[in-house]
Amino acid sequence: MIQKHPRRRVLQLGLAAATLALGAPALAATRIRWDDLIPPGVAYGEIIGLGSQDFERDVWLPEFDENGLALNMALDGTDVTIAGFMIPLDLLAGGVTDFVLVPFVGACIHVPPPPPNQLIFVTAQRPWPRSNLWEALLVTGRLRANLHTTQIAQTGYELDAVQIEPFVR
Repeated sequence: MIQKHPRRRVLQLGLAAATLALGAPALAATRIRWDDLIPPGVAYGEIIGLGSQDFERDVWLPEFDENGLALNMALDGTDVTIAGFMIPLDLLAGGVTDFVLVPFVGACIHVPPPPPNQLIFVTAQRPWPRSNLWEALLVTGRLRANLHTTQIAQTGYELDAVQIEPFVR
């Protein structure tokens, strides 16, 4: 069968490819909340440990027990979308490429870091052009349960971000 409008089909395919190239996620992600990162059976109130004050450096050194380090392995390797706040780690001229996603404003900066199972180390495929710490973001990508140490905190998860956008409630 001869196609009557081959240019139209080429145009449609080109537009579809351009849409994917501009960052439309090619994955079906599950929307999760921060408490989903805690394994089933562990109460949220049981993930915070004690700590101690380092008076020389004037910082609080949190200590986390096995509940704060426990990861939800059911989420390992899944495509997720989660809202949070950015703590930039790697800021290039084009924007932020590596950051820690935290559940509330000021975490790791103005207060001691949350437990590792409440922090996500994010690597952006494309730099996020903003570095406003007070802006809530919606981040989508493949989540891996993996303890990772950064200069500001130990994270329990890593996420390869395919899409980052402002969070609008």
